[in-house]
Amino acid sequence: MGLIVGVVGATGAVGRKMLEVLEERNIDIEKLRVFASARSAGEKINFKDQVVTVELLTEEVMKDKFDYLLFSAGGSVSAQYAPIAAEAGNTVIDNSSQWRMTEGIPLVVPEVNAHVLKGYKGIIANPNCSTIQMVVALAPLHKRYGIDKVVVSTYQAVSGSGHKAIVELENQMKDANYPNNVYPKRIATNCIPHIDVFNDNGFTKEELKMVYETQKILEDNKIKVNSTTVRIPVFFSHSESVYVEFKETPEVSEVKQILSEAPGVIVLDNPEKNEYPTPLEVANSDDTYVGRIRKDLFNPNALSMWVVADNLRKGAATNAVQILEALETLK
Repeated sequence: MGLIVGVVGATGAVGRKMLEVLEERNIDIEKLRVFASARSAGEKINFKDQVVTVELLTEEVMKDKFDYLLFSAGGSVSAQYAPIAAEAGNTVIDNSSQWRMTEGIPLVVPEVNAHVLKGYKGIIANPNCSTIQMVVALAPLHKRYGIDKVVVSTYQAVSGSGHKAIVELENQMKDANYPNNVYPKRIATNCIPHIDVFNDNGFTKEELKMVYETQKILEDNKIKVNSTTVRIPVFFSHSESVYVEFKETPEVSEVKQILSEAPGVIVLDNPEKNEYPTPLEVANSDDTYVGRIRKDLFNPNALSMWVVADNLRKGAATNAVQILEALETLK
């Protein structure tokens, strides 16, 4: 018997990508149900060899029997409906930020901490897209050298803000007078060091997500993370400049070897041949790419690297489906 799977927020960018990944990875699904708001209810979605009708999301349908419910409809929707689904005995994999830092709810990147899923049933949180790709690269190095401090600057694609942001960039590239509605400033030919709302300490909510999610996933609250998140005029794939200080002295050759053997990581690092990851090359991939690995000039225990991943796939949809796969493996 195959699985009964539901996707909440199925008509959004990440929801559609979840369906795409479920199909690509050939998940054994006996019955698929897809849900959205009244605006999208009744739409038809193609999945494998069938046409699925989008159902209206209600509290009652969340009480139905599912093996897995994948949520990608925003924090307020997850706050209202995920507990109902979980109380009915369903396993919820939630892509919003609603439950990530809730005590007792696993925050999971399968390559890093799938072990926390063993024997668990209920709500599972999918981390922030920027956090996911960074910890995929950091986890094997933390295991070997012990991480003391991380300084990260992100270069995030507009698709992280949804379809309206993609349209805004497209239109601004054609028309210098096209207004900015999604972002506080024009995004075309620009960089905006402002993702999510600012906190009193001067950091944005997006930046603080990277701090506390990294600590939770790596199970080490002593790791110091300083983050600056920036939106750039790229459609897909987030990039990150990551500086790491370790407790032990790393060697570049060993770091490359460790990363090349790590699950979900591809090392692309040959500057002499202009080989390093870029957003265009990484788009539509489920892996995290690492390049520009180099020792710090002044601190022997530090190095820098460049990390790129597709934010809609590994940063969201693929990671959620991989959590489902990990749960099935652990049964």
